Amino acid sequence: MRSILPEKLTKKIPSQVWEVFNKFTEAGYEIYLIGGGSRNVLAGKVPVNCDFTTNAHPEVIQTLFPDSFYNNVFGTVGINVKRGKKEEIYEITTYRGERGYSDFRRPDNVWWGKSLEEDLQRRELTISAVAIGPSKKDKNILEIIDLFGGKEDLKNKIIRAIGNPEERFSEDALRMIRAIRLATQLGFTIEPNTFSAIQKNAFLINKISKERIRDELFKILKSDYPAEGVILLLTSGLLKEIIPELLKGYGMTQKGHHIYDVWNHSVQSLKYCPSKDPLVRLATLIHDIGKPYVAKGEGYNRTFYNHEVVGAKIAENIAERLKFSKEEKEKLVTLVRWHQFTCDERQTDSAIRRFIRNVGKENLQDMLDLRVGDRLGGGARETSWRLEKFKQRLIEVQKQPFTVQDLKVDGHDVMKILGLKPGPKVGEVLEKLFEKVSEGKLKNQRKLLLEEIKNFK
Repeated sequence: MRSILPEKLTKKIPSQVWEVFNKFTEAGYEIYLIGGGSRNVLAGKVPVNCDFTTNAHPEVIQTLFPDSFYNNVFGTVGINVKRGKKEEIYEITTYRGERGYSDFRRPDNVWWGKSLEEDLQRRELTISAVAIGPSKKDKNILEIIDLFGGKEDLKNKIIRAIGNPEERFSEDALRMIRAIRLATQLGFTIEPNTFSAIQKNAFLINKISKERIRDELFKILKSDYPAEGVILLLTSGLLKEIIPELLKGYGMTQKGHHIYDVWNHSVQSLKYCPSKDPLVRLATLIHDIGKPYVAKGEGYNRTFYNHEVVGAKIAENIAERLKFSKEEKEKLVTLVRWHQFTCDERQTDSAIRRFIRNVGKENLQDMLDLRVGDRLGGGARETSWRLEKFKQRLIEVQKQPFTVQDLKVDGHDVMKILGLKPGPKVGEVLEKLFEKVSEGKLKNQRKLLLEEIKNFK
């Protein structure tokens, strides 16, 4: 249950954590590193944004750290910590006990705990309940307190609930998707009884706020194994509750270059998407979500005309359901709506400009990343000469003006040269100049444009 932290792991403890340890022990209080911090140390990594648990009450913690902040009812005090040029937040929570979870999220009754053991018993996963802190005999020696076999589970890369998993998940339904998230982030497997409990209680995720679900989903998508995380969400039953529209593509065969059904193509596309942005990865996952709704025909003869239009509306519904910000929703919808773009060497500059306007300059790289995922997820090569040509055209066309405002001359130049007063005629001249530049008949150079204006006298 108690063991000494090996010296090679003790060296992973940064000076800022030792400072926290020392302030508490010198004041006569217990203090332990917990959760992700202790997991990182045991894995031989330096902990960041650490969580601590202590028998000191919040007002005592704030006395020890006058610049700390405290604005919740669960006994958590935050302190800002600088490590080099980076700033981190350490959260220190008083031991507590909990009872009753009528809303399947927050305990009905919370009280200050009297011991570390009492505090650890309320946690959901064994790997989150391993504590590291100063020995009571010698504060310079760090002890590992492991009541539930978390060290062994860390060694074996297993996610396991503490005690009865069904009780843990019925207490707080968010714990189910957190278990999936941790398994995805760490590359761990979920212990069978724990996973079975998630499957039985998956419907309870609807008791949780959509914002919290969205945040956990984004963490899954941001991990190194997003595709595996989505598969876990599927097999656990949680995906059906969160994005049920995705399941309609399961087993739906496709024709052409596709070697997977719609579902597996979507997951493979996510796997190979080069973007690290969780929103772009989500767009890649759901880019074909409209296909089952417009499918015509059977088997490999099935067609999916206008699936991107229907998919954009579904993407909008998903974004609204999961409480995305306005900017997040617009970007998700845009990527899904225009992902079915054509790479054709015969495209005119006007067609390329129209594509850029539809997608937005700020989303071009994200759209190209989606296309890479789409290609690899369908069994094609990462790129083609047409796609590379298209990328080059995007660069070249952006050097050209997109609107009248991009011209190297303006209304003042027109009025000065033609002797005009402000009015419709000025706008007409500028529009004609822009038309010539857009068609490639005139370069967007100030000297040339000033000469051209003279021809409108």
